[in-house]
Amino acid sequence: MATSKTLSELISLPGKRALITGAAAGIGKAIAYRFAEAGADLELVDIDSEKLVATKKELEGFGTEVNVHQTDIARREEIDKLWEELSGDGPDILVNNAGIYPFKEFLDVDESFYKRVIETNLDSVYWMCQKMISRRLKRGGVIVNVGSIEALVAFKEDLAHYSMSKAGVIALTRSLAKEHGKHGFRINAIVPGGIITPGTKSKAAQGIFRFDFGLIKTGLEFKWRLPIGRLGQPDEVACMALVLASDLSSYVHGAAIPVDGGFLAA
Repeated sequence: MATSKTLSELISLPGKRALITGAAAGIGKAIAYRFAEAGADLELVDIDSEKLVATKKELEGFGTEVNVHQTDIARREEIDKLWEELSGDGPDILVNNAGIYPFKEFLDVDESFYKRVIETNLDSVYWMCQKMISRRLKRGGVIVNVGSIEALVAFKEDLAHYSMSKAGVIALTRSLAKEHGKHGFRINAIVPGGIITPGTKSKAAQGIFRFDFGLIKTGLEFKWRLPIGRLGQPDEVACMALVLASDLSSYVHGAAIPVDGGFLAA
């Protein structure tokens, strides 16, 4: 059947502007690379200004506009300030990727720890989506939220706070998809599994150097369960983000798509 666009046109993003949180490292940085390669201008957001600037320099070769914003997305006032800095209708594409996953046993979690996780992982997504939709209510746009398999299967102990926050991201994604598809928005979530990032490498190193045999055992059990037999790379999540941000997925809406090497199927 004939289509109105070629494959290269469907996946290209020239003339589009994408805002990506947690863009200085890991999955967020990989998404920034793929979006720049596809021709999108970028608004990169992270709390780490030094790594943001380094990422911007690495992306210069793609010839797209790259702006960086040092922002603590756990703070509502900083989200407000960020959107005040964005001109016009704001970004065409919003990727809510930033998140934290500190381990702590359920009975040891105090209010300040709990609030920091929820504010970073869930509240920030809520407010960023609200800003995006209110700014572009007459034009629509694309939102990609990053969840986690821990939202669907509580595999790792000491992460109840994290699992809860990511479950909220998936629920929010589906609710907004139902409410705002009529306003021209496509809203989906990616559900990554075990991805090798600086953060997960750091956790693994902690387990080894601190002789945390429980953490080491969990890591081995996780890998044994993977039908594909290996952990994933940030770029494998980034490629799915590009698909969801582009016209390749023009009829995908309200979905939570695993990128997990088959973990949830096992």
